[in-house]
This record gives sequence, structure tokens and C-alpha cells, in this order.
Amino acid sequence: MSKGTTISTRNVVTAATRIVVKVGSSSISGENSWQIAPLVLALAAAHRRGVEIVLVSSGAIATGMPFLELESRPDDLATQQAAAAVGQNVLVHRYQAALDPYGIVAGQVLLTANDMEDLTHRENAQRAMERLLQLRILPIVNENDTVATHEIRFGDNDRLAALVARLIGAQVLVLLSDVDALYTKPPQEPGAEVIPYVGIDDELAGVEIGATTVNGVGTGGAVTKVSAARHAAEAGIAVVLTSTDLVADALDGASVGTYFEPARKN
Repeated sequence: MSKGTTISTRNVVTAATRIVVKVGSSSISGENSWQIAPLVLALAAAHRRGVEIVLVSSGAIATGMPFLELESRPDDLATQQAAAAVGQNVLVHRYQAALDPYGIVAGQVLLTANDMEDLTHRENAQRAMERLLQLRILPIVNENDTVATHEIRFGDNDRLAALVARLIGAQVLVLLSDVDALYTKPPQEPGAEVIPYVGIDDELAGVEIGATTVNGVGTGGAVTKVSAARHAAEAGIAVVLTSTDLVADALDGASVGTYFEPARKN
């Protein structure tokens, strides 16, 4: 692991013409729903300078919970699907309302794991997103929770974001969460240090990444983000892992969060 990043590594971000940004449920739902506005501001700034942006957004179930008078994430699949059906509608409406002042139109893309595994479905999804980007529409991608089952779910949208980045040939993937970077151990523990750079061959030896966690509104954790980052980096996609409040800095190429070096493309 390098202790620092060079300016040239972040130049990959500023030079990118196609970027996928992933945001988690806890960052844009409940008491944190206010973060949609600054997130959209950052996306709009990149969009204005010509970058093709795809947003992978969790949050359908979390957003729908209050409308179903649920105080915690439901355990049964049917109620999760019901909450997602309500929440996805509200979530996209909130995004579009935030995008309106910038003259940007959102396009909703809902995918299941089967869509990415089936060749025909995958090609259809790729074709649709390519056309949306050509039309300067901002695709908002989420797992289709209303029809997904426990057996075929992506499990978390970090993996979905990496798959989407590979599908559309993005140069950069930005993974956003509540934590500003990858640490050598859980950041709340004494002695935890930021890991600013992960080389393509770095094994992260001695790093306590931790297990996947499930909070009150979503699923995920550092381990899922590292796994997704590795998956994207191996395909030649640079990855920045940081917090939602630092998204503007990340898209501007600032040295925030953790940068995963992409593999060289042959």
C-alpha cells in the first residue's frame, strides 16, 4: 500500500468522460435525505463539463418505509418488495426535483442479477443506457427490488455499480458511503489509519476490513465496497471510495478517500 497518491492518479478522474457514482441508502434516506441536493449538485457540475454520469442509487426500501409506517427494515420479502415499489417512485421523484434546476432529465433503470447474467438482457440494458447517455439523460440505476428474490439478488448495490461500470465501459467508479475512506481497521477504533491508495497488486495484508453489516435501512459495509472496487479495478476502471459529503471533491479529482489503481488494459 502506498502512503499517498500522486497527482497523476487523480488526473484519471478529471480526464474521465464516463463515470459511475454509487450512493447507499443511509446517505440519501431518512434524516439524511437532504444529501440528495448536494449530491445532485456535484453530478450536475460534472454533467455540465461534458462527463457522462450514471448514478447507481440504493434507497428504495428505506424511502418507502415511512409511507408503509414501518420503523425498521422489514425482514420478509413481500414487505420489502412493497416498500421498494412505493419508495422507488418517491426516490426518483426526489432526484428529478433536485435535477430540474440544472435542466437535467433522469432516466430510471431497474435491474436484477438475472439481467446481468443473461446475454440478451445484458445487451438490452447496455443498449438502453448507451442511448440514454447519448441523449444526455442521467440514468439512475437500482436493483429491481420489487421482483428480485433472495436467491437472485445482487446483495448490495456496490456490486451492481461495479457491474454497471464494466457494462458501459466507464473509466471511473465512485463508491460513496458514510465513511470517508478505507481504513486499516474500523475507523472508530484507536490507531485506525486512512489507506489513500491501493495498487492493483496490493493484498491489503493486515487490514481489518470487517464483515458486511446490515443497518436499519440498508445492507453493505467495507468488505462489499472493497470487493466491488477490486472487481472494477481488475477491468481497468479506476475507483474512488469516499463519503457522500465529499463527492464533489472526488469528481473534481481531489485527493480524498481511497483510490484503487486500475489494471492496465491490453
